[in-house]
Formats: sequence, C-alpha cells, structure tokens
Amino acid sequence: MKIKHDVNNIAIDPNNPFENCKLGRAKYAEVLTSIVETYADGFVLAINNEWGTGKTTFVKMWQQHLNPKLRTIYFNAWENDFEQNPLAAIVSELSALQDKKSEKIFKSLIEKGAVLTKHIIPQIVKAIASKYIDTEALHETIEKTAEGITEIFSNEIKNYATKKKGFVEFREKLTEFIAATENKKPIVFFIDELDRCRPDYAVQILENVKHFFSVSGIVFVLSIDKIQLSHAIRGFYGSDKINSDEYLRRFIDVEYSIPEPNTKDFCKYLFDFFEFDVFFNSKIRKTKNKFEKDKTKFIDASSLLFDKYRLPLRRQEKIFANARIALNLFSDQWYIFPELFITLIFLKGYSGEFYKKFYEMKFSLEDMLKSFAEIVPKNIEGETLNHFIHTEAMLAYFYNNSLAGSPKSLLKTDSNGEASIVKSEIDLSENNRIFTHFLSVIESNFDIRGITHKFLLDKIELIEPSTN
Repeated sequence: MKIKHDVNNIAIDPNNPFENCKLGRAKYAEVLTSIVETYADGFVLAINNEWGTGKTTFVKMWQQHLNPKLRTIYFNAWENDFEQNPLAAIVSELSALQDKKSEKIFKSLIEKGAVLTKHIIPQIVKAIASKYIDTEALHETIEKTAEGITEIFSNEIKNYATKKKGFVEFREKLTEFIAATENKKPIVFFIDELDRCRPDYAVQILENVKHFFSVSGIVFVLSIDKIQLSHAIRGFYGSDKINSDEYLRRFIDVEYSIPEPNTKDFCKYLFDFFEFDVFFNSKIRKTKNKFEKDKTKFIDASSLLFDKYRLPLRRQEKIFANARIALNLFSDQWYIFPELFITLIFLKGYSGEFYKKFYEMKFSLEDMLKSFAEIVPKNIEGETLNHFIHTEAMLAYFYNNSLAGSPKSLLKTDSNGEASIVKSEIDLSENNRIFTHFLSVIESNFDIRGITHKFLLDKIELIEPSTN
C-alpha cells in the first residue's frame, strides 16, 4: 500500500508517454506539438498553471512524446538554482546534443560564452568569509582593494567592447551549433519550475533566454506559475509597483494553460492508487447493506469538495493520502460517514481555525453552525446545496452529542409537525425543511445513537487505534 503519490515515480513509456496519464492530457500535447512544429524558427512558450496542477508530469510526458521527432532538453531550474551562472547551466544542458559533427562548434561556443561571464571576487570578501580575520590580513585586503578599484574600472571599460563583440559571436556560434544538430527540426528546451527558484536566478534565466538564446531553431518551453513568478520578479527588483505582466511579455511569445481535468476521474484514480478498495470492499463490509454505497458517497463527496473549492491536484492527493491513513484506524464493521469523513479531513487543511475549535469543543452549537456556513461556498443550489446541508446536519448531531455528554435529539414536534431546535445557516427552505429532514434521518438510525464528533476526529488525528 502506498502512502505518497510521487509524480517522479510515474512510469512514462517512451512508446506511449501518456499511457499512465489519468487526466486525459495527451490531446493538449498534440496541440502544442503542432505549434512547435509549425513555428520552428524558435519562440518562447510558457505553460502557465498553478503550483500542484501536474505541470511537471505533463512536461515530462510531452518531452517523451516529442523525442522521436525532435531533439529535446529538460532542465529543472529549481533543482539547479544553487548554480550562480544560468548561462553556464543552460550551455551545459546543450552539450548533450553535440556529436562528432558539432563537437568543434560546441567547443567554440563555450569559448565565446566565457567572454560573457564575469568572476570578480573582492579580496575583502575572502577575508570576511574566513573563520578568523586577523588584523594584518584585513588591512592588507583593504589596501589591495582600494588600489585595485581604478584597475577594475579600467578593465570593465575594456571588457565592455569585448563582451559586446562576444555577445554577437556567441549567438552566431549558437545558431551554427543548432543548425549542425537539429536536422532541420527545432530543439525544444524545457525549463521547469522556474517560479520556485531564487528570485535572482529566475530573472537571470529569463534574461539569458531572451538575450543569449533567442536564435532560430530553438524553442523554449517555460513551465511556470505566473503569479508566483511575478512575486519573484517584484522581489528581485525590490518594488511592488513593477508591472510583472508587461515584464514577462518581453520574454514570452505564447502563453498556454493546461485545461483543468475532470475532478471525478482524478478522484477515481486516487481512490485506486491509494487502494481504498481494501477497506471499502473488504469481505465484512460487502456483507452489510448499510455500507454498500460508501465508496460512491466517498468519491462523489470528494469530487464535489475539490470542484467547489478549486483545489490543486497536489492538495487533492494529500487529502486522499491522509484519508487512507486514517481509515487504517477504523474497524471493517464501523460506520465512517464518508461525506463527513472527507469533509473533516479537507477542513483540517483548508480552515484550521474552524477545525481546531470544532475538535476542542470551543464553539457553542449555534456558533459552530454559523462558522461552518462561512466556509461553505456561496451561490450553490440543488444537489450541491443538499450535500452541504446534509454535512451540516451530521456536524450538528455529533457535536451536540459531545456537548450534551449523551445522545440528545435536535428535533421537536409541534402543531406544524417535526422541526429542528437549532437553526441551519445554509438551508433557506421554509422552516429549515431540508435540514430538519436530514436530522430526522440521522436520528432514526439507532446504530449511530451516542456517536460523538470525536469518533471521526480521533481517527483523523491518529490517536485512537482500531479494535479490529
């Protein structure tokens, strides 16, 4: 049984790269491939989606999809931002494309790139960085630094002309190298997780791509979360007023966002991946009619929550992983109230303050329902609204049992029939008719009389073992 959904371990078959894609994204790769092949002269494509939406997996699958027809390079910027010189890192990745025909050209490319790289380390930095700084060494360093300022500035003036010439020669040599390796097909250079880099490194990569590598025959694909990358840009320049959208337009020619996947399909995939059937379809549970719809309820409730709160795929994975761990503490013969169970796990991460006060019984019953209503999505109706009212009714019943210390009804009977003694904050029907109905159904099930809110929460918190 697996506890972690690691995208790096998803098998990608070179002959059928999207075979294990559970999000139906092969068609989007086909669209992007046609764009790359059509505009082979070179451009910068940005795949812009939020963190945790599966960009890395998509990019790696797409790379394998391209490999038979084009030459590709994958560079994870975040994993390499320890490197101080992005130019060297990018050129190093290009080295994988060299062959006997282009080996000599690549060597010349490196020589041209060396002219563009500056490494001036002041002596004073060396002295300060040492474990101990003796006075004599410090004075000597300061003296040498002062004497060297004029020389350094003079050299910078001389180097400017050299670097300007070197810039032109570098691009010419890069164009020559690509032409020698591409076989009339563009090179597709993937730069992944750019938004997770150090701000200075991310900006330097963008500047390098724009100024040094904007040549015919190379297509750059940047995998980014544009909002996070914009934060990095503003942080690097030290100003919240910088127009990051305009700044990024200087570098990005085409922007593409992968459409959101079908949430229910992804929930079914996670259900299988984490082996929930081991619990839901155990021999004991399969013999009990009262549990026969639990699997469907669990998947339906999960997909509804994830849809309405627009959770990234990675958050969905975490919730399923936590749910699977908690299920290990349930007996096969116990109710798990699947809709409430997955909602509580979701709330633990989504609204920690509500969850904590609910767990510690810091709410009155009325205040708990008001706080829950504030979390519920606005403008919902139909079956979605009924789902949240049903969840609200279960929260109310089990929480009230805990407050009372024993089973206590939330219903009363008057001349108008059955009614709830507490007001639902989300049921807008006359006299809380829907909320009252759900409470009546819950209270009529004598199997769950006396169950408190801690029954589920102690399993979620991993503090109560199963008595299987």
